[in-house]
Amino acid sequence: MTLPEPITYTRWTSPLGPMRLAASPQGLLGAWFDGDRHGPATWLTAHWQYEEGHPLLDEAAVQLQAYFDQSLRTFDLPLDLRLGTGFQQRAWQALLDIGYGATITYGILAARLDNPAAARAAGAAIGRNPLSIIVPCHRVLGANGALTGYAGGLERKIALLRLEGALI
Repeated sequence: MTLPEPITYTRWTSPLGPMRLAASPQGLLGAWFDGDRHGPATWLTAHWQYEEGHPLLDEAAVQLQAYFDQSLRTFDLPLDLRLGTGFQQRAWQALLDIGYGATITYGILAARLDNPAAARAAGAAIGRNPLSIIVPCHRVLGANGALTGYAGGLERKIALLRLEGALI
């Protein structure tokens, strides 16, 4: 997949490790931890432009830091979800409805997507979420509350859930 407009990115170091933040003219396109299992492919990023001081990317970093400082619970950023298929975009939109400190299962998310039998497909879509933390895929658990998968690493998922008080 290629996007027709220029993509700008920057680097930001979170309390859980370095991240790459990317934006298109439509909004925030990505927030990936270094080593993210489904981070942007080299062929996709080859023509992205690095920029410090980009207003949207700076605001994303400010809001992410406020989240980690526990002074922000809901992000207020324009998002560009076009890195996903139609189904993935619907799944990512549904993730935005999971409140801070709350969790749901993959099965519940599939039901919210009007396809209760699609828990695995929902899980696959969640795994490809390009906006870690901001689109809160870490709030989705396996059946019976099992801690399963996170493209940025299970230890980060646990840390995020603890930060939000979802895990004691």
